[in-house]
Amino acid sequence: MLLAEVAQATQRLADAGVPSPRNDAEELAAFVHGVKRGELHSVRDSDFDARYWEAIARREQREPLQHITGHAYFRYLELQVGPGVFVPRPETESVVGWAIDAVRAMDVVEPLIVDLCTGSGAIALALAQEVPRSRVHAVELSEDALVWTRKNMEGTRVDLRQGNALDAFPDLDGQVDLVVSNPPYIPLTEWEYVAPEARDYDPQLALFSGEDGLDLIRGIERTAHRLLRPGGVVVIEHADTQGGQVPWIFTEERGWADAADHPDLNNRPRFATARKALP
Repeated sequence: MLLAEVAQATQRLADAGVPSPRNDAEELAAFVHGVKRGELHSVRDSDFDARYWEAIARREQREPLQHITGHAYFRYLELQVGPGVFVPRPETESVVGWAIDAVRAMDVVEPLIVDLCTGSGAIALALAQEVPRSRVHAVELSEDALVWTRKNMEGTRVDLRQGNALDAFPDLDGQVDLVVSNPPYIPLTEWEYVAPEARDYDPQLALFSGEDGLDLIRGIERTAHRLLRPGGVVVIEHADTQGGQVPWIFTEERGWADAADHPDLNNRPRFATARKALP
């Protein structure tokens, strides 16, 4: 019975324009019935929970899957998320992968890492977990987001602070090995084209940044230059339509070298990197 209900739910979600209807129908079935996705066939007809259709109705309204289940997966992490915090996306996993490789290549015993605009804490926590001797610091401006960040970082060694990315961590100036950020980068002019899951449920503060979407990235360029030691690296996510623009913010005249763009797993331009020039 449950698998028949899942098939029906898949069709409903597809009709509502949900991008991954079968995945979401199965995830919600597993969540409501307290089993793994691969165990759905084991749920007896008599154990079917009608709350499944309440969850499907919420997803039909394009409420994010992660808000309904209360968690999001990111690399090796399971994070708590909900209203008020940006839901981490799979594209950002490739940003973290590049950052980890860069830190390991530095051959620094205890690398000092700063995550600007940390949101749920996904990037900072992944780096702390996968670079075991790293010293990770993270900053988030939004009090609503910090409710979730604090839950996710409880009991970890990440130094979390509330504040603005543009003037954060003055105590670390010139010492940091890696600055990483997934900042807001959607142009205000693109509002109507943003997927409902993001536009209607993610916090606006985490999405939009000026007419061309690059306002905060320009500010972060200055913050990163202030924080990094000579030879330190910045990694910053951007929209796939901004691939040609972001590396040009990190110019030699502003003290950078090796500015470059990198693709995500779908081979779309996704993040820019640069190295602070040696004196």
